[in-house]
Amino acid sequence: MSGHVVVGENGLGRYQQEVIAGEHRLLADEPASLGGGDAGPAPFDLVMAGLGACTAITLRMYAERKGLPLHRVSVALDHDKAGDDSGTRDRIVRTITLEGDLTAEQRARLLEIAGKCPTARLLAEPLVLACRLTD
Repeated sequence: MSGHVVVGENGLGRYQQEVIAGEHRLLADEPASLGGGDAGPAPFDLVMAGLGACTAITLRMYAERKGLPLHRVSVALDHDKAGDDSGTRDRIVRTITLEGDLTAEQRARLLEIAGKCPTARLLAEPLVLACRLTD
C-alpha cells in the first residue's frame, strides 16, 4: 500500500497541481467554473476515484479468491449533501455494476465486501488528519 504522495504547483495554471504517487504522475486542477483550467480531475474527484478504484479492486480480489464468475465490475460515484438530525453532511453514493453469472447470494456478498474496501473504511471512520509545516 502506498503511503507517500507529493503534490505541488506546476506553474502551468492558476490551480494546476502535479501529483506524484510512487512512479506515477498525474494532474489535478479545478474546473473553469472555479477559476481553474480543468487540466485534470478536481481534488474531490480524485478522492472519489480512489474510493471507486479501491472498491472495484477489492471486489475483483474477493471474486478471484472465491472463484466467483465475476466478468467485470464498475463503480459509479456521486456526491451530494444529505441532511439528518445532526445537520447536513457530505454523502458519496457508490453504484456498483457486477457483470457475470452471479447468484443473488453472491451479489449480496459482493455488496457487503464493497463496504470493507480499505478506502471505504478510511472514509467512513474518524481519522487523524495532521498538518505541519517544513522548516
